[in-house]
Amino acid sequence: MKITLVAFALLFALTTNPLLGTAGPAPEQVVDTSGKILRAGANYYVIPVPNPNGGGLALASIGKTCPMDVVAVQGYRGLPLSFTPVNAKKGVIRVSTDLNVVFSASTDCDQSNVWKLDDYDDTTGQWFVTTGGAVGNPGPQTVSNWFKIEKYEESYKLVYCPSVCSYCNVQCKDIGIYADSDENQRLALSGEPYKVQFRKA
Repeated sequence: MKITLVAFALLFALTTNPLLGTAGPAPEQVVDTSGKILRAGANYYVIPVPNPNGGGLALASIGKTCPMDVVAVQGYRGLPLSFTPVNAKKGVIRVSTDLNVVFSASTDCDQSNVWKLDDYDDTTGQWFVTTGGAVGNPGPQTVSNWFKIEKYEESYKLVYCPSVCSYCNVQCKDIGIYADSDENQRLALSGEPYKVQFRKA
C-alpha cells in the first residue's frame, strides 16, 4: 500500500510541476528602427540616441595602425556591421545573448573586423573595444570576443558580460564612450552606457 501511495504522489508531482531542466521563455527579440526583428548576418548601422547630428560607429587607427579600434563618429552613419549569436543556427538576435559583432568593411589590416575587448590600457585606465577577434568557438580562448545587446529605456545598449565560459572570471560592464586626448570617441567599458538603436543597412 505504501508503495502505491509513493508512486501516486510521484506521478502527481510530475504532472503538476514543470519538469526539471525545462527552458524558460526565450529572451526578447531585438528590433530595428522600423520595428523589424534583427537577423543574424544582416547588416545594420548602430546609431546613437539621441542622434541630432547623425552618427554611428566606425574603425580608427589609434596609437597603432592595426588592429583598428571601434569609435563613435558624428556627421555620418558610420560603417555597417552584423551580429552572429553564440548559437549560429539561430536566425534572430535576442537581448542578453552572447554575440560576435563584425564590421562589414574592408581594411588594410591583416586582422579581422570582429570586435573584441582589448587588454587593459595602463595609460588611460580603460578597457577599449578593438578588432581582431574571431567568430564562434565559444570558450575561454575567445571570451574577449563576445558582447550582448540589452534593453535600455526605450532603446538598447551594448554590454560586455560574456557567459560563454562558466568558470572564467569576467567583468560585466556597459559599453560607453571614452574621449581621449585626441578627441577620439572610443568605445570602452563604462559606467555610463552608449544608448543606441539599429537601422537596417
